[in-house]
Amino acid sequence: MFATGIECSYPVIKNKTHRVDELELTDHYRRWREDLELVREMGIRFLRYGIPYHRVNHAADRYDWSFADEVLPEMRRLGIEPILDLCHFGMPDWLGNSFQNPEFPEAFARYARAFAARYPWIKFYTPVNEIFICAKFSALNGWWNEQEKNDRAFITATKHLVKASVLAMKEILEIQPEAVFIQSESSERTHAVCNCEETQKRADWENQIRFFPFDLLYCHHVRADVYGWLMDNGVSSDEYEWFMSHGMYERCVMGNDYYETNERILQHGGGEHIGEVFGWYLVTHEYYLRYRKPVMHTETNQKSNDAVVWLWRQWQNLLYMRERGVPVLGFTWYSLIDQVDWDTELREANNRVNPFGLYDMDRKIRPVGEAYKQIIKEYTDISVVPRSEILSIT
Repeated sequence: MFATGIECSYPVIKNKTHRVDELELTDHYRRWREDLELVREMGIRFLRYGIPYHRVNHAADRYDWSFADEVLPEMRRLGIEPILDLCHFGMPDWLGNSFQNPEFPEAFARYARAFAARYPWIKFYTPVNEIFICAKFSALNGWWNEQEKNDRAFITATKHLVKASVLAMKEILEIQPEAVFIQSESSERTHAVCNCEETQKRADWENQIRFFPFDLLYCHHVRADVYGWLMDNGVSSDEYEWFMSHGMYERCVMGNDYYETNERILQHGGGEHIGEVFGWYLVTHEYYLRYRKPVMHTETNQKSNDAVVWLWRQWQNLLYMRERGVPVLGFTWYSLIDQVDWDTELREANNRVNPFGLYDMDRKIRPVGEAYKQIIKEYTDISVVPRSEILSIT
């Protein structure tokens, strides 16, 4: 499944006074027809695409489908399969723009059901994008949405996001029993460069917490000290048992996103820096050994000057993963068009273009776009597992 994506983040920042809307900043609302044609020009059949939740769901059980009713039928006409992203880092104003809101999971599940009923032909979904990053940036780093900075808020946001995803999957499957859920999540790894006990403990803890959202999604028991941390921060034993027994993971593909910033290196004195150490293969393989789910490389990019080299490195990581017998179902360069203000993680509204796309803001193809077209041309017909052509996506 060769894919790209239309960047569609929409968190609120500045104490909920400013909505960041990447579809607006990249001019996609106006140029969406042109953008879909670019997807087809690339030879891409699968598109990670997010309908703006905050614009559709204006009030409880009230929906405005006008934009989706234009875009999605055209996508279908062009033969582009959407991997439909229902929640991408934000929520509607009426829910308070806070993932601390306990009403969010049920409200989101109703939205998911209404969406699936209106577009029953859509098969692929990412119910909630990057739960770990959304909860961390909103409730631990204090950057987005509720802008909290504590463990209890982070855990609360995570459990609400996971519950929303689980309930949404249940509702969608009642409408579309063949639905497949590709859960895009940030693949994280923390390294300690010194042998001091404090740094080693911190690295070990962060390398457990990175699994937290997937553990709840895939009913995988957490380590004893993580369980104690959850109990100390507002998770009841009944809630935990619900997450360990919901069983909504059978039709799931583990999407693993990887950027240069996904690996952190802890230094003496608490400092850290970022950079590729293990790479996508080794980091994702740790997740695969934990969950044994089919894998998709669901996001990556790099600045335009280094993008072609980065693309080929990611692709070689993917091929090696397949050679090791892991079922890798697809690859995604994210995104189709350059992005805006991701150099500050959307914390600041600078309107600064980030050259991460296959195409620039003028919709002119970048060298990485040409390189990706070449990969697609050469590898379109590979099977899910090497040398097993009978196992293919149909």
